[in-house]
Amino acid sequence: MIEAALLDSLHFPSMPLCWLEHLSLDNETGLDPPGIRVRAVPGLVAADYFAPGYFVWAVLIENLAKVGYEQKNMYMAAYDWRLSFQNTEIRDQALSRLKRKIELMYVTNGYKKVVVVPHSMGVIYFLHFLKWVEAPPPVGGGGGPSWCAKHIKAIMNIGPAFLGVPKAVANILSAEGKDVAFIRAIAPGLLDSETFGFQTLQHVLRVSRTWDSVVSLVPRGGDTIWGDLIRSPEVENICYTSKARYLQSSSKESNGNDTDARRSFHVKELPKYGRIVSFGKETLELPSSKLSIIDSMEFVRKSATRNSNTSCGEILSEYDEMSRKSIKRVAENDAYTARTLLDLLRFVAPKMMKRAEAHFSHGIAEDLDDPKYSHYKYWSNPLEAKLPDAPDMEIYCSYGVGIPTERSYVYKLSSSDRCKSIPLQIDSSAYGSDNGCLKGGVHFVDGDESVPVVSAGFMCAKGWRDKTRFNPSGISTYVREYQHKAPASLLEGRGTESGAHVDIMGNVALIEDVLRVAAGATGAELGGDRIYSDIMKMSERINIQL
Repeated sequence: MIEAALLDSLHFPSMPLCWLEHLSLDNETGLDPPGIRVRAVPGLVAADYFAPGYFVWAVLIENLAKVGYEQKNMYMAAYDWRLSFQNTEIRDQALSRLKRKIELMYVTNGYKKVVVVPHSMGVIYFLHFLKWVEAPPPVGGGGGPSWCAKHIKAIMNIGPAFLGVPKAVANILSAEGKDVAFIRAIAPGLLDSETFGFQTLQHVLRVSRTWDSVVSLVPRGGDTIWGDLIRSPEVENICYTSKARYLQSSSKESNGNDTDARRSFHVKELPKYGRIVSFGKETLELPSSKLSIIDSMEFVRKSATRNSNTSCGEILSEYDEMSRKSIKRVAENDAYTARTLLDLLRFVAPKMMKRAEAHFSHGIAEDLDDPKYSHYKYWSNPLEAKLPDAPDMEIYCSYGVGIPTERSYVYKLSSSDRCKSIPLQIDSSAYGSDNGCLKGGVHFVDGDESVPVVSAGFMCAKGWRDKTRFNPSGISTYVREYQHKAPASLLEGRGTESGAHVDIMGNVALIEDVLRVAAGATGAELGGDRIYSDIMKMSERINIQL
């Protein structure tokens, strides 16, 4: 089990600013700030519960214990989720510890191969590990090309963010998402108010921009995967009415053949999801011919208008080093796709992006045999790395569907131009038609509330399916979707059929799948793919060299 763990040696102090200071990393190195040392909790308690009564891995651990698993043959690979993946090795030797633990479990349990169950960011962290363990030292673990085939039976990825999440973009731009945008709409100025010294969003933005891991979640694959100014793979996405959502969540297991039932109860729009960030609803609706083509040199020119000296005193975010005039020019009549938004992020968060892009890449490889792809910054990108030579290994993409999930955003300039304010914010007044996909400045598609279906399922549905250049040994891949069904009452707690990103860890069907694979079952014995969404159609619309 691989999870971004809670941090030890950090009891919530009486002063929130002190707590935030301890959560921050060094803005130059991406490692520990001087005089501060915070580390991941070791062992199963690292992520069994997030807080008392709020489980993460606890339910799955309890069920594994019922079929004979214990600390001798069950291990929680906790790591510091703030760091870049390679820096977890440089600072904590986390990858080396994981390698040794898998080797020990393999030997002490009768040379039986290991089943690995990563969750969320842990999924791409383990992708990084698969390349690291094969690579020669000192950069890699020295296991050689046969290590994975020898030690790993299956990888059961839960809530995988293989191709990133649009949420990461909103986080970098304004420390927002749909919930924060909603709060700002009903209580303007509360979260970024100077009253009582709150300035909550500014502090959150400052801290999160020291975490290189956030950039690992920026959408990968550019316009090929996420769409351009005109098209996107979710072009036929259905935005449900409440009745339709209920009917689908109650439907029987299928292989995606519930389309007719869904079409009876929806209002269908054709939103331009590929415009991940649009400044103004009018820009969102403009034909592509009326939008300016944005290139990197334009951002270089606009960067020249930054303030050389800030009068804001202590800098809370990199926005304080920019003139409001340059920010306004970036936001004029522009829509940004997965390709061009990287330049936008480099413009508004230059220190963060310069540091983190030395550790992460977001493209699609033209030639995977090019020696440059031996660099560790490509290892966690499934579109720029080959799977190991392990034909008997299995890979599962296991995730929830049926929950509106953030896909793209309508932004506007903030009304405040004072120092230390965040100049950009989600335009919560932007809505589409009744029951449409655009609500409160956020476009929604199918997913698990955090990860859109295309990010969670594409690699297993197409990118790795059969033998491809990304999967040269033909590792078997399976798409296992879990249709979300909300609990009927508060007495059910978080529910046993939830497809939500974290609550799915208590999903009975998911737990059964994990137990069966851990007991020796294959993907074929589970029944192969189980699909409710349109992931196969979406994958067909993505034109990528395989």
